[in-house]
Amino acid sequence: MSTRMITTLLRARPAAVRVAPAFTRPSSDAHHQETFESFSERYVTFFQSAQDLFEVQRGLNNCFAHDLVPSPAVVEAALRAARRVNDFSTAVRVLEGIREKVENKQQYQAYLEELKPVREELEANALFNDARKQGADAAIIEGHKKKLGDLKRALGQLQGGSKDAGKKKRAAVTEDSKEMHCREHVERIVKDCFTTYGGGCLDTPVFERKDILAGKYGEDAKLIFDLKDQGGEELALRYDHTVPLARYLAMNGAMNTQAKLWQVGKVYRRDNPVMSKGRMREFSQADFDIAGVWDPMIPDAELISLLCTILTRLEVGEFTVKLNHRKILDGIFEVCGVPSDKIRTISSAVDKLDKLPWADVKKEMTEEKGLDPVSADKIGEYVKHKGGPSLLQTLRADAALMANPSAKHGIEEMGILFTYLEAYKVIDKISFDMSLARGLDYYTGIIYEAITEASAPPGFKAANALASSSTQPSTSDFTPPAPAPKKKPKKPTSQDEEEEVDESQVGVGSIAAGGRYDNLVGMFAAAAAGEGKKAAGLPCVGVSIGLDRIFAIVWPKWVERGMRSKDTMAYVMAAGDGLLIDRVQLVQELREAGIKTDFLFKNKPKLPAQFAAGEKDEVPFAIILGGDELKEGLVTVKEQKWEFVDGEKRKVQSADQGTKVKRAELIQWLKNTQTYQGWSSGKLVD
Repeated sequence: MSTRMITTLLRARPAAVRVAPAFTRPSSDAHHQETFESFSERYVTFFQSAQDLFEVQRGLNNCFAHDLVPSPAVVEAALRAARRVNDFSTAVRVLEGIREKVENKQQYQAYLEELKPVREELEANALFNDARKQGADAAIIEGHKKKLGDLKRALGQLQGGSKDAGKKKRAAVTEDSKEMHCREHVERIVKDCFTTYGGGCLDTPVFERKDILAGKYGEDAKLIFDLKDQGGEELALRYDHTVPLARYLAMNGAMNTQAKLWQVGKVYRRDNPVMSKGRMREFSQADFDIAGVWDPMIPDAELISLLCTILTRLEVGEFTVKLNHRKILDGIFEVCGVPSDKIRTISSAVDKLDKLPWADVKKEMTEEKGLDPVSADKIGEYVKHKGGPSLLQTLRADAALMANPSAKHGIEEMGILFTYLEAYKVIDKISFDMSLARGLDYYTGIIYEAITEASAPPGFKAANALASSSTQPSTSDFTPPAPAPKKKPKKPTSQDEEEEVDESQVGVGSIAAGGRYDNLVGMFAAAAAGEGKKAAGLPCVGVSIGLDRIFAIVWPKWVERGMRSKDTMAYVMAAGDGLLIDRVQLVQELREAGIKTDFLFKNKPKLPAQFAAGEKDEVPFAIILGGDELKEGLVTVKEQKWEFVDGEKRKVQSADQGTKVKRAELIQWLKNTQTYQGWSSGKLVD
């Protein structure tokens, strides 16, 4: 097959989501080789941007469907994509595909040698994962882990010169327009729900004085990003929206304020990023908070209803909202004999039960935090319970617990809350989970978090990622199928010792969380008033929604369902003469009528180039202007559709020449179409 034939086929190929052939064949023709190399670069780009296993496999199918041999750069990019989506078998298939097509065995050996660092890393990663799944001895697992880390660092040095280049250090991402369109869809739904529930928008600074954030996050305070300006003032990037909101309310008097406020923006945490699960150091959060003195549990129930509404509209799949009460938890700790100065640190340990077995949590409480093992066992008997409203009866029957004023108050408030949640018709989404602790120091009452099937680490079945919402309390023993090796402490003096993160063993985590914080605003008001002076407090309750984690769940579904990548609905074109003025005038009319419209910025563009531009943006209506038709007051409208072919989104080829529509009636004609009326769904492929 000649280069010219391949080029012809490429140009004739229907538009697809991501298609860029990249093959090389030994050739003495420098021009041919240069052409093939340009294809290679495009395919490398494809694999570098592949988001999931589906895309990687689709690229390989295209690659191996031809008689030409993939270039080393393409093969390496495919191997890296396979590693990124944690699919070792696909990486092996890449090498097998090369072996079948390379007649010259020396050339095959050259491929293998060139790709040796990548293959060794993939093989080491597979051995490490297998050892963990099979519950191998901790020393064996640690040996595999060390080898994997060494290979990653060596590979990083080969590629970028830095010994840290092989690590997954990226803390933030630059999204392409297709992904951003999906993100904007998520944000639109969230903001629409916020305004539907009566919220007003607030925007706080992305950084605060360091002392404002200090002492509010418990053990997570180490994740705060510190800054220092040129004058030496200690600053920090905001960790969440809650503390800046409390500071804002305190600055504005915090007296008799009753408000519903929402924010959407970036927050920052020095955590280990796991990009594929939406865990980053810079990420987007959407918060809704209710401030003021109201009747008990009404604002709390309102927020849980809001959260259920948002997650339902976003179609994240089955989800559960886990509930607990900080006063109940504090009462349990007191009844179990936890010293008052250890309550917050023990609470932080209990909060890890969604990703660690009880044995590890107990070990942390006793060996690291000095709690009496007898007290730890008593705590274990309480936190293993989860269920629905009937769990309250179990707690009320516990005389020791009901004798504790904190626990009794919390149980009474939970009873009120369940009554309201019945009225909101969201009780079927709720699990009363005694292990939920929420490690942040500022919570004082109800606490909750939303989880999905993707929340828990893979294989961690006993942690019950989808918490039971049955009326019978669960008594899970928290024992996972294979114990994870104990992590060694990081050495702060050397970045080389930073803990490696295996993305295949990490869950998305909770996708939303929140709770009541009645004292935080008063804390800021008291600090501003000065020592010994009284300051007004302000009860608050809020919810934070992790938009990046939700995107990690929604994006694959968005691609599978064939959703649009842009909101452009019409593309105005000209046949024959350029008709630039007529095109611009029509574009403006359509835009003023609320129809998102575009055109090609050329005086006399060729019609195929205009169609190609419209198809690239997946525009459903091509509006074609012709000199004779305009004189008759007509335009031609061709509706374009897309379909999935072999896993790719392609334009449906049609012999339809379009519909003649009166120029004066075009806007109404478009608005009467089924496409226009169903536009808000975002769906492109039927």
